[in-house]
Amino acid sequence: MVSKDIRKGCLKIKVGEGEEQQKIRVPINYLNHPLFVQLLKEAEEEYGFAQKGTITIPCQVAQFKYVQHLIHKDKSLLACFTL
Repeated sequence: MVSKDIRKGCLKIKVGEGEEQQKIRVPINYLNHPLFVQLLKEAEEEYGFAQKGTITIPCQVAQFKYVQHLIHKDKSLLACFTL
């Protein structure tokens, strides 16, 4: 079953911790970007590979939005980028 609020070529991740946590839709192209790869490494260090369900990135939402902005500047043609 595919969620209707996720466009083709995108995935949802969780960003933040506790009450600050938000679900954010990102293009799968992010998985190849060095800045996003670094965030995934931080998630691995924090949670290991045992995360079930949605990937959680352990950084502040504002920090992630800034990284998202940098990725967008680098890849300005991403299909489903939203801030």
